[in-house]
Amino acid sequence: MSSREYKRQFVKPGMELSTWPVIGPYCDQLQTASPSTPAQLNEWLLDWSELSACVDEAGTDRYVKMTCQTDSEERKQAYIDFVETVEPKCKPVWHALNEQYVRTREQVPLPEERFAVFDRSVSSRVKLFREENVKLQVDEAKLEQQYQEAIGAMTVTYEGKEQTLQQLSTHLEKTDRAVREEVWRLITDRRMKDGDRLDQIFDDLFALRHRIAQNADKPNFMDYAFKSKERFDYTPADCVAFHEAVEKACVPLMRAEQTRRKELLGVDTLRPWDLAVDPKGRSPLTPFADATELVDKCGRIFDRLDPELADQFREMAQRGWLDLESRKGKAPGGYQSTYHEERRPFIFMNAVGLQRDVRTLIHEAGHAFHAFASRDEPLINYRSAPMEFAEVASMGMEMFAYEYFDEFYEGEDLVRAKRQQLEGIVSLFPWVATIDAFQHWMYTHPEHTRDERRAAWLSLLDRFGGVEDWTGIEGARERSWHRQLHLFEVPFYYIEYGIAQLGALQLWQNAKRNRGETLEQYRHALSLGGSRPLPELFEAAGIRFDFSTATLKPLMDAVQAELESLAE
Repeated sequence: MSSREYKRQFVKPGMELSTWPVIGPYCDQLQTASPSTPAQLNEWLLDWSELSACVDEAGTDRYVKMTCQTDSEERKQAYIDFVETVEPKCKPVWHALNEQYVRTREQVPLPEERFAVFDRSVSSRVKLFREENVKLQVDEAKLEQQYQEAIGAMTVTYEGKEQTLQQLSTHLEKTDRAVREEVWRLITDRRMKDGDRLDQIFDDLFALRHRIAQNADKPNFMDYAFKSKERFDYTPADCVAFHEAVEKACVPLMRAEQTRRKELLGVDTLRPWDLAVDPKGRSPLTPFADATELVDKCGRIFDRLDPELADQFREMAQRGWLDLESRKGKAPGGYQSTYHEERRPFIFMNAVGLQRDVRTLIHEAGHAFHAFASRDEPLINYRSAPMEFAEVASMGMEMFAYEYFDEFYEGEDLVRAKRQQLEGIVSLFPWVATIDAFQHWMYTHPEHTRDERRAAWLSLLDRFGGVEDWTGIEGARERSWHRQLHLFEVPFYYIEYGIAQLGALQLWQNAKRNRGETLEQYRHALSLGGSRPLPELFEAAGIRFDFSTATLKPLMDAVQAELESLAE
């Protein structure tokens, strides 16, 4: 359980670090300190870590509250104020402290094994920082908030009721094809209504990001992003190899499954509104009626996996660390965020009663378990793992929970839920490759036009897409990338899902052979946080850090075999 407290040692207890007049004096204390022994340097690092956690938590709280209610002017302004008045002042100070650490580290020895990852990270940040980018990154955050606000405001009146697009999407599983088409067009038309606005937001973001890269002496934003995301263990060329592996090992299986779907539906052509419905014409799966039931059933899954994980999950529910149901004004998507001073997680999502909501909550719970597992790490830098492994925590939990879907279903519905999970994995890899390749192209062609961007997107859909027919709705296909919030808010954060899914599938296969040992390795790897290099984190979990065809193909063969065993 997380009832333990992490008391402040450096920052005054009870003081909220959300304004610069409060934060500044603590920064001054760190900058004027002169640690000259290993013990002093270690204590200085702990003080800096505590300050960082307090400031980070203040920003996290404002972001969470803003996304929970994007139509609140008060919450919006609180978030913007923090972005405009605190973060710009913190970044130069963090840079100065990074430089101070690098200088001191040259004179003061610390255990190499313990600090190797930290040293590498700090050195990289020092080299990448530019004062002139601070203001640009504030502007970037404000534009990202505009995207959140635009998407959060999208509603449609259907059957006399105003609904969010997430709520309306439940009808895409209806067996009446005319209803599905009507709803799909309503959703798409609402998105297209703001198409020009979203294009402009992205254009502005793109221009800012290219300037940020140039300021940092990088030829393009892709090079900058790989450095800023500290991708020390793989390169853009490795990502291209992943794209090629997906094209060979995944796309044919995805298209075969969609062809099977078309035949079962008995339609001449598969249309975009045919992709979520049950292919045998059965009513949509209804795993839960409300958030309370969703939490209860997921809790029972975690009971069967590990009682300690179940306790952590239930504590989150009891303490109000979950915001699960979709509503007007709420930002789209789902995420897990960590309150770093309290060292506890928070889960945000938009549940509407579908099987995908079950997967989302289990996924985000995996992130939450990661936060719990690494919370005793003294350095904030090591409490979070690289995203490529952080997503193993969440996707791996999905695959562990896959074996216990009987808490939600029985009989043919259980088979359907498992097939949906596997089919989702099959289609995920091509989508990840599409989004990642799209970003590679865009950011290495900084002078491209909207028409060229559209052509590049359509070319990638032809390469990695399914067999569905977009005749007469080509405009929606051209702008279908608008729905991927990562492109707007967290550029280049998407390949991680592909790399992590490979890790999760390996965990799934390992668990089939020895569940207890696999779960023990998984939890040990989570406890390491980010204190070890990426390949070592994978190794600690008993899996390989490799995303070539040699690793992907056998795993897709295993998925295909499982699908065949679940033939309906």
